[in-house]
Amino acid sequence: MSSAAIYLAHLNPMTRAHESIISTLKRDYRVYVFPVRFIKDGREVNTKSFPFSYELRKSMVESVFGDSVLVLPDYTFYAPFVKYMPPLLSSRSWELRNQIMAQIKEEKFVSYTGDEPERLMLKAYRLNPLKADRLGISASSVKEELYQQAIEGGNDEGWRDKVPASVVEIIQKNWNVVGKFARMEDSTMRRVGMKFPVEGYK
Repeated sequence: MSSAAIYLAHLNPMTRAHESIISTLKRDYRVYVFPVRFIKDGREVNTKSFPFSYELRKSMVESVFGDSVLVLPDYTFYAPFVKYMPPLLSSRSWELRNQIMAQIKEEKFVSYTGDEPERLMLKAYRLNPLKADRLGISASSVKEELYQQAIEGGNDEGWRDKVPASVVEIIQKNWNVVGKFARMEDSTMRRVGMKFPVEGYK
């Protein structure tokens, strides 16, 4: 294909909404998926908001799409994360943009988000966002259902219908991750509409 679609996403976890977005993009574009990572001292920082590692999220996407999409680690913030603030004015934020664009081989490209403030930000970074609506299934709500089951036990697995079957298997095999974060406080902070781990921010 002569055009690329850039999908910057949390994917914590991958849901059927993410599957639908990627499937739609694939009709017209070569799709590059960039799950966000936060790195401090050479290791990924995970929190209750960002429980699943990059490798697990990559395996979620590949379990559904195989090698028909590219999943890449270049949407990576390196501690101290405060250096990426404020967006557009920080040279670090432009380095991140260029880090992502270095992987795109096609001359023509678009980016995807269903969030209006994010769309404006992508436009400011010259990433050619598509106009799109946010889809119904929220990864945050799925995550809360996972945590609820981990805390309360039982067979209340309504979350299963909201993620692809192959992703259900990955989550179940890595249930220790869900259990680890279920009872923790969420050590993330929001800055200019973006969430960052508290650890490594400054």
